[in-house]
Amino acid sequence: MLSYTWPAIITLLNIVLLLGVGALVGRARAKYHIVAPATTGDPMFERAFRVQMNTIESTVIFLPVVWLAALYGAATLIALAGIVWIGGRVVYALAYLKDPAKRGLGYGVSTLAFAVLLLDAAVEVARSLLAS
Repeated sequence: MLSYTWPAIITLLNIVLLLGVGALVGRARAKYHIVAPATTGDPMFERAFRVQMNTIESTVIFLPVVWLAALYGAATLIALAGIVWIGGRVVYALAYLKDPAKRGLGYGVSTLAFAVLLLDAAVEVARSLLAS
């Protein structure tokens, strides 16, 4: 029987990450007096807003791949790649807030973790198709 504990943990951590970057935007709105629905103004607000949007955009492709990989096994790989992806996104967010030019490491780490999960999911789905 497959265990969905790790994909569920990764999903919950992703939700915490999304809540965190959302809170950063809310705090930046208050600090820099950016009244909704405005999404531009002070550059520090715009950084927080971009971090939130980039995280949402990445989540949209990350979570389906986590669950596709989970459907076909590889719990340890999902756990490791998922934790690395979350960590990479945190590094990305913190770096982007300080200096957008320094966001590369976090982006690279999270992209590599995503690629590992995507490749695993694709291979396992293909194996399943060939076996049936």
